[in-house]
Amino acid sequence: MANTRTIPHPISHRDLIPIGEMARRTGLSVSAIRFYEDKGLIEPVRTSGNQRRFLRSDLRRVSFILIAQQLGLTLGEIDEEMGKLPHGRTPNARDWRAISASIRDRIEARIAELERMRDRLDGCIGCGCLSLKTCAIYNPDDRLAEQGPGPRAVLGAVSG
Repeated sequence: MANTRTIPHPISHRDLIPIGEMARRTGLSVSAIRFYEDKGLIEPVRTSGNQRRFLRSDLRRVSFILIAQQLGLTLGEIDEEMGKLPHGRTPNARDWRAISASIRDRIEARIAELERMRDRLDGCIGCGCLSLKTCAIYNPDDRLAEQGPGPRAVLGAVSG
């Protein structure tokens, strides 16, 4: 069985939502919700009948997971950031700002990487030769072949 949590204070059944509603509200499939549960990113509360119920605040947690994935964070990075959120209470604006500040540098680095790739791709394909083996601008004498395979000039793996 995946992780389950206990809530330190009494909660109303109105504060809990079943997995089907969680899926509907997030736009995910039930199996995706279970996947995130298996990865420890969200933790259900179990009813006396062992049914999964999620706190309404888990909708925000799943939303963060979806946003973070779109930003290119790995599940491990997402788990690390979500580990900073409080257990037993709904994360507040200060909690979310702390996570935002924490991932901001990664986002900025990713933006710079994408811009570098875009600019290099425009330049490389724009020259018209489409061959790094014969390209006198980006790869004279095929020097990039010595550094390894792949589109090194475009992906930023070029060391010099």
